[in-house]
Amino acid sequence: MEEKTIQIAGSITVDELSKALGLSVTELIGTLFKNGIVATINQRLDFETASIIIDELGLKNVKLERKNTSTKTSDFRRELSDKAVSRPPVVAVMGHVDHGKTTLLDTLLNKKTVEDEAGGITQHISAYQLKHNDRLITFLDTPGHEAFAAIRQHGAMLTDIVVIVVAADDGVKPQTVEAINFAKTANAKIIVAINKIDRDGADINRTMADLSQHGLQPEEWGGDTVMVPISAKFNQNLDKLLDMIILTADIEELKADVDIPAEGLVIESHMEVGKGSVVNLLVTGGELKTGEFIVAGPTYGKIRTMLDFKGKPKGKATPSTPVTITGFKELPSFGDRFTEVKDEKTARKMALLNAQAAASESADTNVTSSDLLRMMNVADNTKTFNVIIKGDVLGSVTSVVDSLKLIDTKGEITLNIVSTGVGDINENDVYMAAGDNTVIYGFNVSVPINISKMAARDNVPIRTYKVIYELLDDAKHEMENLLDAEIVEEDQGELKVLGVFRTEKTSIIAGGEVLTGNVKPGYLVRVIRNKKFLGEAEVTSVQKEKIDAKELIAGETGGLAMKTNSKIDLQINDRLVFFTREAKKRTL
Repeated sequence: MEEKTIQIAGSITVDELSKALGLSVTELIGTLFKNGIVATINQRLDFETASIIIDELGLKNVKLERKNTSTKTSDFRRELSDKAVSRPPVVAVMGHVDHGKTTLLDTLLNKKTVEDEAGGITQHISAYQLKHNDRLITFLDTPGHEAFAAIRQHGAMLTDIVVIVVAADDGVKPQTVEAINFAKTANAKIIVAINKIDRDGADINRTMADLSQHGLQPEEWGGDTVMVPISAKFNQNLDKLLDMIILTADIEELKADVDIPAEGLVIESHMEVGKGSVVNLLVTGGELKTGEFIVAGPTYGKIRTMLDFKGKPKGKATPSTPVTITGFKELPSFGDRFTEVKDEKTARKMALLNAQAAASESADTNVTSSDLLRMMNVADNTKTFNVIIKGDVLGSVTSVVDSLKLIDTKGEITLNIVSTGVGDINENDVYMAAGDNTVIYGFNVSVPINISKMAARDNVPIRTYKVIYELLDDAKHEMENLLDAEIVEEDQGELKVLGVFRTEKTSIIAGGEVLTGNVKPGYLVRVIRNKKFLGEAEVTSVQKEKIDAKELIAGETGGLAMKTNSKIDLQINDRLVFFTREAKKRTL
């Protein structure tokens, strides 16, 4: 039978899916109903749900594909014209926590930001430019904790070259591997900066060997990966690193069109009093000028002000240039593609169309795969963890939400994002959280005194953090508290019954020889005869030579008293298997 391919852009209605499958709407709705979903003809199903339903229908010849209509980074690169001109390389600096990414940039740019970052870890993506040998280089400083995988991945997708910083005294770590994978996924060129060579314990050859295990072969060993030993702290070999970046850029022949409407990516956005929306952009094509109209996702604006990364006014931004602008009507989302349009009417229309497209893909009427699985009782014992996320900038909120979703709850906890937003925690947040066991998390935001009192009155927990992984640890702990305790049994010993002195409805007195382990009061007992389970009891006392004892150990004989819930006909040569049973808190 010929295979049929169905493309789904975000979601698909029941009617559309039935036509694509060649089934009647009634049959499809019936299948949904059997799985606990009461659907209408216009109900929207997400990609995963459609996949599950097709499996339920047994349609082996149907293949689903995601149709990408996103305005995010994945589709921003365009075919170049023959008029394209050279542009500066965009370089992302990635690597493990505390391996020196931000210190490297600080030294290169003569900045001092490490002390300002919570926990010494970059919390936002930042873009900078420097000049080396009369050549511009654009740097992206991406966050250092694994929680910001989403930002780092966007960083890689914006990037021509990835500089992976690895500490020579610490070697390859999980985030190092993650950065390597992101760079490879983005088809970016990789340069390794082996940092902290000034430290005791630094071992450059060992670090190279570790990197070679992950597909990065040093040029010195016949491979194709440039590796530069550096000390960011003492400015050692940094000129050589910059030379390698320029050389790699020249080999790649990086170009961009400038005679097209300006376009690029949103890399950060937040609100400021007196300025409104403040948005960081990276131009990828065209020339962006003050006074132009631009559209990003469902919002648009006219550029009122434009500053370079040092905060100085800039009238025009060319490809690979990071700028900060004001003028958007609302905050665009991190990773949105922006485009220049000719006038406000066009901008408003395009933003409206983008908003409608986004709404159709995430409409409230959608049936998601988690809804379906819950209805199918695959996860009928799941519990829900409700959270409200507030952050200082949209990039932070996005990263917190994405990172929370990455917490593996083994299908037992459903994360419910009640609301997200930028700015301080307010009355509306508390109202939404009240009476619904919802935790409000604030990242780099404050809580006014009146809001704290209101939350205390309504028993709404509010927790604020400046370091992302502390927020995630708290959320993980809260989810663990929702898990049912795990019953753990441990075998303790075994006894062969040599004598039975009394068997009553709720008690037994017997004697025997301990074959393995030990026997103590409080142990539970399984009574086994010829491998057949007869019943369960609990040891109440132990005697050795007719004197009460704390325990009997292997090789000793003695007596024991047991209590039972029902009479057990204990006999000589039966085996008593002793064990403990404990309810232990589970972890994720």
